[in-house]
Amino acid sequence: MNIDKILKELTLEEKASLCSGSDFWHTEEIKRLDIPSIMVSDGPHGLRKMRDDTDNPNEAIKAVCFPCACALACSFDRKLLTTLGKALGEECQAEDVSVILGPGCNIKRSPLCGRNFEYFSEDPYLASQLATAHIKGVQSKGVGTSLKHFAMNNQETRRMSYSANVDERTFHEIYLSAFETPVKEANPWTVMCSYNRINGEYSSQNKLLLTDILRNEWGYEGLVVSDWGAVDDRPLGIAAGLDLEMPTSNGKNDELIIEAVNNGSLSMKDLDKAVRNVLTLIQKAEDGYAPATKWDKEKQHELAGKIESECAVLLKNDDKILPLDKSAKIAFIGEFADKPRYQGGGSSHINSFKVTSALEAVKGMDNITYAQGFVTDRDETVDELLDEAVELAKNSDVAVIFAGLPESFESEGFDRKHMRMPDCQLKLIDEVAKVNENVVIVLHNGSAVEMPFADKVKGILEMYLGGQNIGTAEKALLFGEANPSGKLAETFPEKLSHNPSYLNFPGNMDDVDYAEGIFVGYRYYDEKGIKPLFPFGHGLSYTTFEYSNLTVSENEIKDDKTLTVMVDVTNTGDRDGMEIVQLYVSDKESSVRRPVRELKGFEKLFLKAGETKKAVFHLDKRSFAYYEPDIHDWFVEYGEFIIEAGSSSRDIRLSTSVYVSSDTKLPVHFTLNTTCGEINSIPEGRAMFEDILSKIDCGFGDTASDDLGASAKEMMEAMIRDMPLRTLVTFTNVPDITRTKMSEMVENLNEMLAEK
Repeated sequence: MNIDKILKELTLEEKASLCSGSDFWHTEEIKRLDIPSIMVSDGPHGLRKMRDDTDNPNEAIKAVCFPCACALACSFDRKLLTTLGKALGEECQAEDVSVILGPGCNIKRSPLCGRNFEYFSEDPYLASQLATAHIKGVQSKGVGTSLKHFAMNNQETRRMSYSANVDERTFHEIYLSAFETPVKEANPWTVMCSYNRINGEYSSQNKLLLTDILRNEWGYEGLVVSDWGAVDDRPLGIAAGLDLEMPTSNGKNDELIIEAVNNGSLSMKDLDKAVRNVLTLIQKAEDGYAPATKWDKEKQHELAGKIESECAVLLKNDDKILPLDKSAKIAFIGEFADKPRYQGGGSSHINSFKVTSALEAVKGMDNITYAQGFVTDRDETVDELLDEAVELAKNSDVAVIFAGLPESFESEGFDRKHMRMPDCQLKLIDEVAKVNENVVIVLHNGSAVEMPFADKVKGILEMYLGGQNIGTAEKALLFGEANPSGKLAETFPEKLSHNPSYLNFPGNMDDVDYAEGIFVGYRYYDEKGIKPLFPFGHGLSYTTFEYSNLTVSENEIKDDKTLTVMVDVTNTGDRDGMEIVQLYVSDKESSVRRPVRELKGFEKLFLKAGETKKAVFHLDKRSFAYYEPDIHDWFVEYGEFIIEAGSSSRDIRLSTSVYVSSDTKLPVHFTLNTTCGEINSIPEGRAMFEDILSKIDCGFGDTASDDLGASAKEMMEAMIRDMPLRTLVTFTNVPDITRTKMSEMVENLNEMLAEK
């Protein structure tokens, strides 16, 4: 396809038509110029392609549902995400789909977000790494991805109109960072803009977001597509960097584009940019098309189970109740054992070609009996079901309760109102725990839940929404055929009110203030000293691991260099297993408020019993930097940084430190409202104002006098340190120290600093 030639031959009307879909899932074709239509389809954990051989427009083809992002993130495994991506790419090739819509890497700001199951983490580094691996896997098969939802789509309430009001530092450190690495390192074919507004401007027409940051700062050269129905002002969107509107507007917005070009409010240059990006996407799809690709659904079903077995998180295992003894008398209780909830609701809902439940997986094991316990879609206790379950538990060695959240509690389109599980399930757990001391809870949920039963049971296995073969994974994990290795990608607070967004979620009508700033997830709990129910990064194993020999390649580095960190990990148990080593970094002493620790590296090691391996990490400038609004860039403040290796954010095993320096200097501009302490903090300021500062008289005597008590002297020094320069006119009692004189001195100091 000769895009330059085509651009010259296209009419204005044809150019406008290419900037929106031809229907819900296809781009527009131009037959006279041999421009084909390509298909996009929902993902990101399976193919939700709509059937074209039925009268039902919402019926999808039979496909394979893999674990959702909430589960996948707990693997902390880049290779696993790439493997998943390759499988999705094969599905798309077999079904003539050119772009799969995903992954989603929005931050889990609140556990109440109804779409959290589709997002990776509360931590931007973890989310960015896994999204990058996912994209690389899919696109290695000649199929495009759509990194979404760019940006700050952190709730479903009023999602098409709310304004996410956020400061510049938080915007970059938390919410943009999750997207930046996938854009730079994986180059997704498309980026999907979000529905919401950011500081009052819709994402679909936000030039700062779509052009200044995405293209100019990050160097993105792919296509920007709207979320379905996210467009507000179509011509303004094109000018801001939105290339393709989906779905079709049935020509209505095409007319607005034509009108805007004709009246000069939209330049042909901007329109041509959008058309070029659409044509380039079509060309990529044509070049990558592999019609001979085979889709082995059974093989992918097996893969889905294997992936889930490496994602599940063992939250609690008192008295080593797990793995279960295969000869014990075991009760499986709860409808999720028979009809598991394994995926979320909404646009990512897969029409699974088969589902394997835990009950089906343990067929043939005569020592396992089943009681329904509750009805999934009804939050009311059914006495007969409860009584049957309690009686079964009473006569069993172990009771395994399959519980969690029904689809009515969390889905795309609405947010959760609370973090509680259904009352009927909580009552079931309480009653069973009264008659059997060996209770294990197996959870099916898309986000964190409160657990009032945590101290009443011995084991808790978090499966999240684990895909269509979740039952096979559950059997393998419960009976020790697989060793749990997942770690929480989000904090589980003891109760909702502990969450940092609690007072500002879901906001006041269309305004949502991100008042917690950078303190999202574990950053907040660590800063406040709040003990969570289960911390970020937590996850147990059937074996044990010991950390040793934490070393750094240098004791002091410049911020343009890379630091290598290494730590030895030994499997000290009697089972083979995998350990996720987490590396956290903190600034020991900073002039701005920074988190207690931040995740900056992770490695998943497979270790045979008794084996030792070395985890290796590479830390660059961004590992030590914070985003400084004064320079609109990342900045490393000179000083000592603490490097911690841990098994979770609250289980730090080893620590060391390194000094990091930078040649970048922050701009300094003093005014009459600058404090005396700030002036004294730089040599030039001390030299220029030393004489004046020595003559300060606040009416309490000479601060240097020995007659002043220690507390009075400390009070005086503090008062002077925080006094604005303008107050020296009053407190120096020197006639020639006037406001005009002080202004001249401040101006001279600023000029002196600017010349350096």
